[in-house]
Amino acid sequence: MAVTKLTLQQKDSRLGVKLVLPSVIIIGLLIIYPIFYNIYLSFFDVKMNGDAFYIGLKNYVNVLSDSTFWASVGITFFFVIATTILTTIMGLIVALVMNKKFPGRAIVRSLVLLPYVAPVISTVYSWQFFFDPVNGIFMHLIVDVFHLSATRFNLISDPRYAMWVAVIFSMWKAFPFTYLMILSRLQTIDNTLYEAAEIDGAGAIRKFWSITIPELYFVLGSIVLLRFIWNFNKFEEVYLLTDNVKVLSVYTYFKAFTGSMDLGQGSALVVIQFSLLVGLILVYVKKVLKW
Repeated sequence: MAVTKLTLQQKDSRLGVKLVLPSVIIIGLLIIYPIFYNIYLSFFDVKMNGDAFYIGLKNYVNVLSDSTFWASVGITFFFVIATTILTTIMGLIVALVMNKKFPGRAIVRSLVLLPYVAPVISTVYSWQFFFDPVNGIFMHLIVDVFHLSATRFNLISDPRYAMWVAVIFSMWKAFPFTYLMILSRLQTIDNTLYEAAEIDGAGAIRKFWSITIPELYFVLGSIVLLRFIWNFNKFEEVYLLTDNVKVLSVYTYFKAFTGSMDLGQGSALVVIQFSLLVGLILVYVKKVLKW
């Protein structure tokens, strides 16, 4: 029986499959399987003892007819849009500053990254102490130093202000990533473009809008996309910081694991959230990034 010799290209192809296969299996076990299992659970009334009864689309009907769910959707979109815009703007401003030469720039660049690398739990507790109505620095400044208020109040526990605290905290925690991405692109822009613009009489603002922004277009577009995905699924920061901001991830957690502990509706919520996110990403990629 003749033995067929493999070409070099075929050997490379088989080697590539063998190298990629473990990653594909791991991704399938850790990501793909949970997604489909979650979709499967969303059609059942799941009891805590493990019993499950098929109820069709009832979980989805109950979720979509719940006014609390729609309130959570509104809160989520406000949180995502506000944090994405503010994080991008903050990262852009800091990157532009850090791109200039000044004494101690290397040290400052490192310090700017601290909010991003610091553990979430420690930063959350620091912020809670900062806004503490009795011992917090913020209330001391507002009441005792600047006399802007006669009484102390808790921003984190007050529903009127908790959202803004969560937005500012998320921006502060995430802007170093945005700054780093933008700075790396700024350093690759050809300086002759700015020199040519100066010869033509362009000022700093004109150079920024005509050269810097176009050169950063795809970086900014990618950052907005990534921040939108991450903020849409944000849980730990919001949950640990305050219980007055019910974004979809937090609302799903309370629905599935506290109170009625309805795992079926929790699964339906996750499927709806996933579908919303995928749909919005597809629209963004097609209309904005034009990929």
